[in-house]
Amino acid sequence: MTQLLSIFSSNSQKKRLFVIVSSIALIMLSFCSNAKTDITLVDDFSNSLNNSLGLPRQIMDDKMVGGKTTAAAQVNNGVMHLKGTIEPPRGQIGWASAILLLDPEGKAVDTSAYKGIRLLIKVNHGQLSVSANSTEITNFDYHSAVIATPTDGKFHEVKIPFDSMKRTWSEQITLNKQSINSISLVAFSLQKAPFSYEIDELSFY
Repeated sequence: MTQLLSIFSSNSQKKRLFVIVSSIALIMLSFCSNAKTDITLVDDFSNSLNNSLGLPRQIMDDKMVGGKTTAAAQVNNGVMHLKGTIEPPRGQIGWASAILLLDPEGKAVDTSAYKGIRLLIKVNHGQLSVSANSTEITNFDYHSAVIATPTDGKFHEVKIPFDSMKRTWSEQITLNKQSINSISLVAFSLQKAPFSYEIDELSFY
């Protein structure tokens, strides 16, 4: 009888242990399924075609609106070099944009866990800005900020807080950090001018 009680007690302990372990496993699984995707690093330019999220980079310019801007991108040794000549449409700003998608279908990504955009960049010629492209903006006047660095031939770390980014010609509204689907680097000019910059990394911080 004593031996039987001992076996029963041992089995009960095993059952309790199984229940505890199973509960912990379920809790961890639930936590993982609700965790946000880590998108801190957007692009380290280690791939010649795709960003660090596995999505193709896109290069666009003002030819679609009548400009004659030329832009060429090369990726070597973990650095993207984009250069060309801005030649704007008459009476408009000329531009060339490198677009880094955050979602393969262009859907909004929640970046509310971050303060802003971090770049490791070298600006050789021209004017450059960065924009956080929101699915809520329909006229392409996204929240942006000018990237200001010394033209000393060196890479510089630049941090752009989301709260500092403004729209250029539209009503100023607060950027919804849960609605961003891409980041753009935009070289721009009001008149014909060369531009050249190199970027080593773009991430959120």
